[in-house]
Amino acid sequence: MDWSLLACGTSGHVTYAPDEADVRGQLTTQTESGEAWRCLRCGTFVLGEAQASGPAAQAPSVRRDKEVRSAIILRIFAIERFIRGLAVAALAVVVWRFRYSQVSVEEAFQRERPILHSLFEQLGINIDHSKLVGLIQHALTLSPTTLQWLSLALAAYGVIELIEGTGLWLGRRWGEYFAMVATSLGLPYEIYELASRFTVFKLALFAVNLLLVLYLVITRRLFGVRGGKEAYEARLRSESIMDAAIKDAGSPHDASSPHDVASPHTAPAPAGPPTPDHAPGSAAGPPAGTPAPDPPPPTARGAAAPPGPAPPSGPPAAAETSANPTYHAFRDPGISPQEMTGTREES
Repeated sequence: MDWSLLACGTSGHVTYAPDEADVRGQLTTQTESGEAWRCLRCGTFVLGEAQASGPAAQAPSVRRDKEVRSAIILRIFAIERFIRGLAVAALAVVVWRFRYSQVSVEEAFQRERPILHSLFEQLGINIDHSKLVGLIQHALTLSPTTLQWLSLALAAYGVIELIEGTGLWLGRRWGEYFAMVATSLGLPYEIYELASRFTVFKLALFAVNLLLVLYLVITRRLFGVRGGKEAYEARLRSESIMDAAIKDAGSPHDASSPHDVASPHTAPAPAGPPTPDHAPGSAAGPPAGTPAPDPPPPTARGAAAPPGPAPPSGPPAAAETSANPTYHAFRDPGISPQEMTGTREES
């Protein structure tokens, strides 16, 4: 079920025209019948002018989807609290008035009791064992002071129930906290009543109160549950059509934008120029302080040079430059470079 569309069908659409042109363009469109504005609840475009206008940051907060369903559930609990509060308040008025007419009520009860006894006896009911009759007889024995305090206690309980119902009906966070705390305080007494004497009515009242407490704590994230108020408001912003329009409109990035920060995977720049021993394109020379190897024995002019070690497999080594002292370490001092080059060509 589309709860947003259901709410718009019962309460009407909610449209808003922001002053910012880029945000306004995300929420309006032109049709053959005229201008249409997007509803902030169900997301459909509604013909006609927007209901309100102003800065985008001052747009009304509208419940959508699951929040609409949650509001309906809380209003059901609110109706139950209203009924309970009005019933308790009426009972408080009855007790208060009974305090001033206790004697006359007792005389009337004792006078009419034989008639009631015979009437219920024909129905197969013995009122002498009735809990209601026993309760009335016990109330008749109470002192006026006790009845006064009982009436005040009932009136206070009725006011608490009405405050709970008002907060739940309006969907205010203070009302949710108030209803959760007030209902939780009564759960131990209800458990005691169930343990002392089990009835279906007591079980139903306990189940309703326990369900309300759990629902408020879990779904409304009270007392820091599931991230608390911050997580709850973040979820509301993620579902807001106005916030989505502001995001799609695009805002300029500041200097601290994540796009301007270097990636942590980027390799750092070298601290300085490479050393001559490891310069690209040149062969690495012997370490400093290492004596030069002995030159090979001289060979006869025109003789082939002794076979050297086999060249290593793989890519050819980089060409040796004249600045490398290793070249002079293996040159025969008795043979000029031109003759050595010619010898290599003849061989």
